[in-house]
Amino acid sequence: MTTLHDLYYDQGQSPWLDNLRRGWLTGGELARWVSKGVRGITSNPTIFQKAIEGSAEYDDQLRGLAGGGSVEDAYWTMAVSDIEAALAILRPVHDESDGVDGFVSLEVAPDLAHDEAGTVASARDLHDRIAEPNLYVKVPATAEGAGAIRTLIGEGRNINVTLIFGLDRYEEIMEAYISGLEAYEGDLSGIHSVASFFVSRVDTEVDRRLDAIGTPEALALRGKTAVAQAQLAYGRFLDRFRGPRWEALAARGGRVQRPLWASTSTKNPDYPDTLYVDTLIGPDTVNTMPEATLDAVEDHGTLARTVDADLDGAAAALAAVEAVGVDLDDVSRVLEEQGVATFAKSFDELLSSLGTKAEELRSGSSGR
Repeated sequence: MTTLHDLYYDQGQSPWLDNLRRGWLTGGELARWVSKGVRGITSNPTIFQKAIEGSAEYDDQLRGLAGGGSVEDAYWTMAVSDIEAALAILRPVHDESDGVDGFVSLEVAPDLAHDEAGTVASARDLHDRIAEPNLYVKVPATAEGAGAIRTLIGEGRNINVTLIFGLDRYEEIMEAYISGLEAYEGDLSGIHSVASFFVSRVDTEVDRRLDAIGTPEALALRGKTAVAQAQLAYGRFLDRFRGPRWEALAARGGRVQRPLWASTSTKNPDYPDTLYVDTLIGPDTVNTMPEATLDAVEDHGTLARTVDADLDGAAAALAAVEAVGVDLDDVSRVLEEQGVATFAKSFDELLSSLGTKAEELRSGSSGR
């Protein structure tokens, strides 16, 4: 048993791996992570960009695809191949957890973030193309995404809602999930969802603003916002998934939409490397971490229920940040826009790189 196993069995939090690359699938590394206690995988366009551009592992498949079809079609073919291989490795975890864990996430194209109809169509296509029960299709938590989530949950599809940066948007996403369950006819026990609440990026943006304010009161608040906001999100999760409305859905087999803490690697080297893990541990949650953070948790993580240990203190921390002049609504708006733009940029750069590589492979000029 490892610390990651203890995190799940003793604390009720599922550790997931926030990375995926083909060499891990073919070389056994992903299987080793699962044996250490990893219970799911998340991916995004930036992860696939780094995986595909950073190695020759995809060249043989790209060479076979280079003769026909678009570059974007080639990307989806390669991404789906990786996801399907990962799904097979995680399927035993999915089965033994009664469908709660063992998921692998694949995101719709980033340019659909503000296209509700396009997002719905793309998610349907991915679920049909990869007809496995442990696939999560990732949908961004934009205003348009909330409508798409309601529709997709209402169709019984498993959705990972991504890019949540603020409490108000989180409320909208929980409402979309519950409304979707209410629209679905029949047993709800096979419908699963997580709400991916991004953490460290909040501190990065708020700390930048606190530094600009520059007063002693402002500087003393650096590194306190992200954890406090996530802890309050958990409090709202507890409130939303109880009471008569939720009990009616639970009676039909409804599952809670678990909060998933994303962006939990520490960006500021002055902060502890397990800051966004140790402070957000609690039942019915997921923490998806890059391998370095997983290693740090295994080596020196502190396991205790912390996520709701002091919700009053978390509320006071956010109030103090706003009192010195930081507009947290604006922070969440800016981070959502940046998150969508970053994934879109990664996707565009990846397609450009694939086009160049495909041309080299067709002409025989690739040195790989």
